[in-house]
Amino acid sequence: MNVIAIRIFSDSTCDLSTEDQERLQIYIVPLTVNFSGTTYLDGIDITNEEFYDRLDTCEELPTTSQPSPQSFIDAFKGFLEAGDEIVGVFISSEISGTYNSACIAKQMLMTDKLHIIDSRGATVGLALLLSEAAGYRDAGFTAAQIVDHIVLLSKKIRFFAALNSLKYLRKGGRISATTAVVGEFLGVKPLVSIVDGKILMVGKARGMQKTLELMLQKVLTDLPDLHYPVAFTHSCTPELVRKAVESFKDPLKLVDWLTCGISSVIGTYAGRGSVGFAYIAL
Repeated sequence: MNVIAIRIFSDSTCDLSTEDQERLQIYIVPLTVNFSGTTYLDGIDITNEEFYDRLDTCEELPTTSQPSPQSFIDAFKGFLEAGDEIVGVFISSEISGTYNSACIAKQMLMTDKLHIIDSRGATVGLALLLSEAAGYRDAGFTAAQIVDHIVLLSKKIRFFAALNSLKYLRKGGRISATTAVVGEFLGVKPLVSIVDGKILMVGKARGMQKTLELMLQKVLTDLPDLHYPVAFTHSCTPELVRKAVESFKDPLKLVDWLTCGISSVIGTYAGRGSVGFAYIAL
């Protein structure tokens, strides 16, 4: 029996499907989302469809929480006791306390067999790093070599998302109520990116098609390295991600891509009807 000596861990904001988690052999520690006092494990207790149905009608945004250090200890301990090494790649510490919780768990476990990486990204950008980590693991690289590779690539990850609505940014306190109302009236769709680990609005346009065009323009000024995979993501709007693929594949000369759904934690701020694109830049 072939025993995998290196285990790759992440958190539920990577948005990998269950099938991709199993294919890549990635272990996930979930964040939580709370609707009016009821707490759900992201991707386990609530499906994407159920989450967006509730989000569409809620008066206040749900709250989200990172895993506790004990949750990480419980997830890591058995593998460490079996002699395995662990490489954990987690959502940007500028967006969530998840990475810090994992670091506390490492301090409590007092082991040099546990390697924790701040991806400085989220959602499909994080998924791309995990795909690379799994590939390096399968190729026989050491945990230290995987860490060096992923830290280097994390500086080259690019992520853009066109949001369908401004109201979730308003509810989350990211923009003013006046800006949101005027923007919604004009049909403005914001374009956001993750820059230095933080979510920033980098543009806006009237209508989703124009916002996708703006996204493509930005990608064309900072091209993907097609030696690596690219990834699209969406919040319960598969027809929109198909439109994005059709718009991007010829200008960028894409042959293959990963597609993921935006799960509840990131979806709290993205809302239904959003689409994103991630890649590793040249």
